[in-house]
Amino acid sequence: MVAIKAHEADRTLARLDPAWRLVLFYGPDTGLVSERAGHLARKSVDDPDDAFQLIRMDGDAVAADPLKLVDEANTIGLFGGRRAIRVSATTKPLLAAVEPLLATPSQDALVIVEAGDLQRSNPLRTACERAKSALVVPCYGDAARDLGAIIDEMVRAAGKSIDRNARDHLAGLLGGDRQTSRREIEKLLLYLGEERMVTEDHIDAVVGDTAQREQAMLVDAVFAGKLSVLDLAQAKLASEGLDPGVMLGAVLRQALALLKARQSVDAGRGVRDVVGTMRLPYPRIATTEAALNAWSSARLTEAVAVLGSAVLATRQNSETGRATATRALWTLARLSRSNRGD
Repeated sequence: MVAIKAHEADRTLARLDPAWRLVLFYGPDTGLVSERAGHLARKSVDDPDDAFQLIRMDGDAVAADPLKLVDEANTIGLFGGRRAIRVSATTKPLLAAVEPLLATPSQDALVIVEAGDLQRSNPLRTACERAKSALVVPCYGDAARDLGAIIDEMVRAAGKSIDRNARDHLAGLLGGDRQTSRREIEKLLLYLGEERMVTEDHIDAVVGDTAQREQAMLVDAVFAGKLSVLDLAQAKLASEGLDPGVMLGAVLRQALALLKARQSVDAGRGVRDVVGTMRLPYPRIATTEAALNAWSSARLTEAVAVLGSAVLATRQNSETGRATATRALWTLARLSRSNRGD
């Protein structure tokens, strides 16, 4: 069985065992799946621009005709040299295409398969994990340490500088998807122009949205039972003119997301595993894990009902909307405190 932990991925890929003839990348971070698959494909051939050395295959096409992959993997290159086959992600089953290559690995080509967030029982993942000739690489959202390294690398490559406080501030605003994070950093560096030092003012001007961050703060405060934080966030959003119905809608969406996640936990999945599929910004991962541990499915169902009624009431009477929203949010925040025994 060749299944590694997420934190072992980069180290393992840097020293790939020649016995591994098929590599499966999977996980909720599609950007990281694509980045790692692309990097491995490029370094596995002599000329990545040569279409005879680096062959790209559409996942849907492979699923529709599984023998296409087997035939390509067993084709002998006309001009010799190393070959790699990169199969894009698909929602269709790929096991029929991959199984023959697990039984009889290709000696001529390295097969690289991209996939989405495969459950532990997924047939493709299970088959690859059991095969001695395959490596299975999980790709989860970047942790703060990883984001810090990416920020330093990109800032340095652009000839800029950033201090630790600004870097931590930027990492806190970036999400769990690797490619999205890189695009945000690229946008920030472009915004700097000729300036050399990245500051928190630059970051706040370009990355993310202040109102969205304050809205996230309000949502998390409700499910954490932090009344003072809730009061502050609600006052800020109200002063910026945010409609009470929009506030309630944001909390309702989180309640529904938590309910779906809690049901997965009740079915046997781990809290950390479930939260890893939600593609949250790093600072919200811990608060969401805490909320899942504190709220039961029954309590979350109750919260959805309270919020749904409050949203309807604000639409029916806009004049009392703010009072209705405050009452609903504080009711849930107090319920959260009771969940925790505070």
